Amino acid sequence: MEKILNALAETKRMDIIKLLREGPLTVGEIADKLELRQPQVSKHLRVLNEAGFVEVQPAANRRIYKLRTEPLQELDEWLDQFRHTWEDRFERLDDYLIELQEKEKED
Repeated sequence: MEKILNALAETKRMDIIKLLREGPLTVGEIADKLELRQPQVSKHLRVLNEAGFVEVQPAANRRIYKLRTEPLQELDEWLDQFRHTWEDRFERLDDYLIELQEKEKED
């Protein structure tokens, strides 16, 4: 999980993930769309690859990057634990507020 979170901590890597949701792209295409230099994009793609977010398909002298969904699913499952905790807490808070309102009406 730490590799996934570290990979997402950089906004440019999040931008790359957003681009790749639309379909596979080369390093040059990503660089052009984000207005970054290719070495910067390559560095970010290396981090995303190590975290499992992208897969690379060589095509002649180009490398095509495609988004993998498994790390996003893993992150969603991890976050789901927290979602349930917060939902329970909000439900208890809601119950408490309703109880307070009913007491005010009685007074």
